[in-house]
Parts: sequence; C-alpha cells; structure tokens
Amino acid sequence: MIVVDWSGKATRSPRKDSKDAIWIGVADVEGDWQPKYCRTRAEAFEWVGERLSDGGRQLVGFDFPMGYPLGFARRLTATDDARRLHGWLADQVVDDPSNANNRFEVAAEVNRLIGGTGVFWGYPKARPRPHLSSHKTPDYTAVGIAEKRRVERENPPAKPVWQLLGAGSVGSQALLGIPVVHRLAAATGASVWPFELPRALTLAEVYPSLLARSVSLSGDPIPDRAQVRLLSRALYRLARAERLAPLFATPPEAAEEGWILGAGHAALLAEALTWA
Repeated sequence: MIVVDWSGKATRSPRKDSKDAIWIGVADVEGDWQPKYCRTRAEAFEWVGERLSDGGRQLVGFDFPMGYPLGFARRLTATDDARRLHGWLADQVVDDPSNANNRFEVAAEVNRLIGGTGVFWGYPKARPRPHLSSHKTPDYTAVGIAEKRRVERENPPAKPVWQLLGAGSVGSQALLGIPVVHRLAAATGASVWPFELPRALTLAEVYPSLLARSVSLSGDPIPDRAQVRLLSRALYRLARAERLAPLFATPPEAAEEGWILGAGHAALLAEALTWA
C-alpha cells in the first residue's frame, strides 16, 4: 500500500524534511517503510512510477480530489467521462521539474469556458487577472454546477475542489495531481478507481484526515509524514485481513465525481491500526 500526501506548491520544498510538502508512505509484507520525502511533483511521479513498475498487486492512494461535481466534465469535454476530463487537464496543465506551473492560467481559462461567474477561485490579490477572483465569487447555482461533490457533503471537513489558494484549499492539488495520475495510469496500465474497476495496479483518492485523531496522537511534528505512514498501514492491514472490499462500495455519483477510498469507514481504518 502506498499513500501520497500531495502538494500544490509552485517552488521546490525545502531540502530539510518539512510539512506541506509531498510525503509518501508505504506498508507491505516487509512492514512500514520510512516515509519518502519529495521536494517536487516530478520527483514523486518518478518514484511512484518506478515502484509501480515492480509489478504485483499495488494500491496507490493520492491525497487530492480525482473528480469534480456532476456536469463539470461535460462542460469541457462534451461527455460525462471523468477519465476524458483527466486527459483534457493533462493537455492543459504545464508543471515543470522545479514545481513552476500554470494552474492559475488553466483555472482562469476553465472559468471563461464555463461562463458566468465560473467555478474556480483563489488568486494572489496583488496580481489580479481576468476570469479568476482572489476571493469566493462563483455563484454555483447560477452556473449549474454544485460547489461540492457528494463525498464532500457527506464527509466534512473535506473541502470543495474549486478553491485554489488559502488554508485548507485542495483545488491546486487536484489541478496539478490529476495529470500525474493520468500519466501514471497510461504508463503502467493501472486503473483509476472509481472511474474504472480495481486491477492489480490501482490508483485512488484518499483522505488521510479520516485518521486525524490517530495522527494527532502520534506526536509526529510533521503531520503529513504521520498521515501517510498511518493510512498506508491501515489499508495494508485491512487488505491482509481481506476486509478492504467495503471501502470500494460507492454511490452512483462516484462514477463521474470520484470518491474517497475509506469514506464512511474511518472507525474501521482506526481499528486496523490496533491489529498486530
């Protein structure tokens, strides 16, 4: 089991282990590996790709939304196919090896294509730009696209996918992460759940905050590091006990919106951490 805590930073993370960077946790038959610290998304892509090339059965969880509310994909691709949307975003997003990227430009262009107030928001106030506001201005009812996916409505405090900047925002992570998932799937033949059925190699969305209490009790000064270590351990123990299947049950909306692996099963994940 591999769990990746993602980052939407526009610069390299510090050389010294830090929070709000990319951390990768691994748990397998050899036990818990020391979490891997990555300074850039390119480094993380390479590391995960090499790990997947080893073959076998592997589940990789990424801590960012892999889908958007119903109707969004159709507005950009003329289909409800989330994987088609992934490809569209992969064609638009430029993310270089130093973490410099064009996420704000892509978001602004999406808002222009959507029309009205758009859907994305969050941009440095000192650098105003057309079609993208520094504060929350979208009228989701008027635009006809929901602010939250079903999984976010049912699992607070999971955040909406539209906010690009500010505390707790996940919009930038998704815009910069979905192209990585798309390319990993293309390179390795992995499925992207829940848009596709799980296979030997499966990529999925996770939410380490489901284990918030366990992370707090860990005492680790870098919560991101504790999150990936504990969630990868919990998922591996559930798989070993053949109790992972319930986490893959999803409502109909998940086929387009995506879903958090483990949503609704926080207690089971925490319980798994107590197993030998």
